[in-house]
Amino acid sequence: MLDWIQSNDNIVWWLVASSAFTFIASLILVPMLVVRIPADYFTHRKRHHKKPEKYPPAIRIIVLIIKNVLGLILFCAGILMLVLPGQGLFTMFIGIMMMNFPGKYKLERWIVERGPVLKSINWLRDRAGHAPLEVSTD
Repeated sequence: MLDWIQSNDNIVWWLVASSAFTFIASLILVPMLVVRIPADYFTHRKRHHKKPEKYPPAIRIIVLIIKNVLGLILFCAGILMLVLPGQGLFTMFIGIMMMNFPGKYKLERWIVERGPVLKSINWLRDRAGHAPLEVSTD
């Protein structure tokens, strides 16, 4: 292992830098994003319908592809961070949130409904002066 690290020091430095960047970005972005979630967002069985898009279909498709590729990269980086320094689970979660796939809303609801996760989210929302997230009981 030490031989691999010494022979691939450039890769190791990139991994350390991306890990540090992810950590700092999470400290800044998570509170900002958590307070933007509507309090009743997870009370519905299905995802909210979006407003009509104002951009042409070609631009929406390009943005969707970029968002999904970036989400996949973050998810894979999170898997690597499970054994390397970094916030692996958090990075994987951010990657999942960025991607579009069937059952995503159900997975998000399941994660948020876990006691410690919901408690942490509501603590951040309370500090920002927002109502706590409501979750369905079904």
